[in-house]
Amino acid sequence: MTGLQDKTGDMSGPTVLSVDAMGGDLGPAVVVAGLDRAATKSPDLRFILHGPAAELEKLVARHKQLKQRCEIRDAAGVVRMEDKPSQVMRNGKNTSMWSALESVRNGEATVCVSCGNTGALMALSMVRLRKLPGVNRPAIAILWPSRSPSGFNVMLDVGADIRADAHDLLQYALMGTSYARNGMGIDHPRVGLLNVGTEEHKGRAELKEAHDLIGARAAEARFEFVGFVEGSDLPGDVADVIVTDGFTGNVALKTGEGTASLIRQHLKDAFNYSFLSRLASLLAVSSLKRLSKRIDPRRVNGGVFLGLNGTVVKSHGSADATGVAAALKLAEQLAQTGFTGKLAARVASTALQPQDATPVDEETDT
Repeated sequence: MTGLQDKTGDMSGPTVLSVDAMGGDLGPAVVVAGLDRAATKSPDLRFILHGPAAELEKLVARHKQLKQRCEIRDAAGVVRMEDKPSQVMRNGKNTSMWSALESVRNGEATVCVSCGNTGALMALSMVRLRKLPGVNRPAIAILWPSRSPSGFNVMLDVGADIRADAHDLLQYALMGTSYARNGMGIDHPRVGLLNVGTEEHKGRAELKEAHDLIGARAAEARFEFVGFVEGSDLPGDVADVIVTDGFTGNVALKTGEGTASLIRQHLKDAFNYSFLSRLASLLAVSSLKRLSKRIDPRRVNGGVFLGLNGTVVKSHGSADATGVAAALKLAEQLAQTGFTGKLAARVASTALQPQDATPVDEETDT
């Protein structure tokens, strides 16, 4: 394969993504179908696909446009959802997940995409790609549907690490800002710190300390710090980036997903209740389709691992072809903006010297 990118995101040909074909709940056929959908929308997209070669060759052969745009790397092992991260780190060298990360580590691809075990993927990512200098704890960032102008808010961390001290939360704010700027095109993001209330005297000691640290860096890092925000602000328009620890973020994420599923089911039940309600659903079909699309989690599929020497996008394990294609689209966008290099410049140290601030703000993290 020619025209590969380096790990800073400099373009020298097509955008190349490294994809773990195994580990998802629905099998590699769904991943390959997602590749085909992504390839249809992006003619310059190329893939390095990792997994058992014999099986993947048959699947790729069903999609004509993938034959010349997909390189298969044989990897017999599979990281299962029930595998412990420690076991995978010791015995996972021959797995598709390990192989997919190696392609990013070696500079053959800019972003790794996997539907596999989240804990194992984070553990292997930290071992193979390493953390950025100055980063204590990597974070997982997701897009939360909201009333903000962009339609989404960035929330992090949602489960990379259940702990986070004040310095970690500051780094999350900087990483989230870079993600919002380069992944969503928000030039001057608004950052909020999740708490049990908006008053400055509320919350744990580390939150109060983080509040002061983040506020002190806002002007230099070109974001607006809106202070403490509450859970009701997650889908609101108060902040573009919402910072929290991995325990709180993961609980909020799973609660939101469950609530969205409940609303969809209640709407379905309500419109099937009687003849008149079914008639009403026919009259409102176009509006219902728009609503369904708006809250469809498949279309915002993909959590981004931040704080590593390389970008990793974690797709839902249960993602279908639409969900996989959405994760690939996100990965492509991050690759084309040179996100990895810009993030590295932003958070290599949270104690930049004054003479270092200008080139980071004005040239690197655009």
